[in-house]
Amino acid sequence: MTNKKRVLVVEDNMDTYELVRFILEKNGYETFLAMNGRDGVNAAIKQKPDLIIMDMAMPEMDGWTATAMIKKKGAATSHIPLIALTAHALPGDRQRAMDSGCDEYVTKPMDLSELVEIVNQWVGVREE
Repeated sequence: MTNKKRVLVVEDNMDTYELVRFILEKNGYETFLAMNGRDGVNAAIKQKPDLIIMDMAMPEMDGWTATAMIKKKGAATSHIPLIALTAHALPGDRQRAMDSGCDEYVTKPMDLSELVEIVNQWVGVREE
C-alpha cells in the first residue's frame, strides 16, 4: 500500500506532462493525467487528488474555466490546492489565475526545482 500524495496534472502537451511526471515521481509523488479542462474537472471529482497542476491553455475547456469549476465555493473539490502551469506570462495573467481560484502560478518554461518546492509547500510527501 502506498502513502504517496497524488497529483493530478491537467495538461494537453505530453512532453510537458512527462517532464512534470518524471520530476514529481522522482520526488515521491504519484501523478495522473487529464488531457483537457473538462477531463480535469471530472478527474478532480472522481479521483480526489491531493493537488492539481493545471495548464491554462487547452482545447475543449481551458484551464481558467476548469479551475473556476473545481474551486467553486461549496464544491467537493474547492479545498484542493491548484497550481497554474502556463505559458501565459503577460501582465495580469498571474492575477487572472489567482482570481480564477489558483493557489500558485508557475510559468513555462518552468524551473523544475521551483515546481517541486511549491508542491512540497502545499502538500509535502507523506512518510512511508
